Amino acid sequence: MTDTSAWIRAALERQLAPAQLLVEDDSALHAGHPGAREGGHFRVRVVSDRFRGLSRVARHRMVYQAIEPLLGKGVHALAIEARTREEITS
Repeated sequence: MTDTSAWIRAALERQLAPAQLLVEDDSALHAGHPGAREGGHFRVRVVSDRFRGLSRVARHRMVYQAIEPLLGKGVHALAIEARTREEITS
């Protein structure tokens, strides 16, 4: 796990109290991409009850807000899957 991955994980744990959390660094898949100089490419899967009743856009905003200090400084791209526990068990 990279330092940036660990920072993303810590920020999401602190802000969203996830029941499940997966942070993957996909940066190697984007080597040579012009934006890669600005930071890495990451994929997160967050399962949190704090998403209950929120739209997909609102959930993504919560994730981006949690990691905002890294945007453009350690994170260039972020793929987000944000669900509640009920959504993964149904």
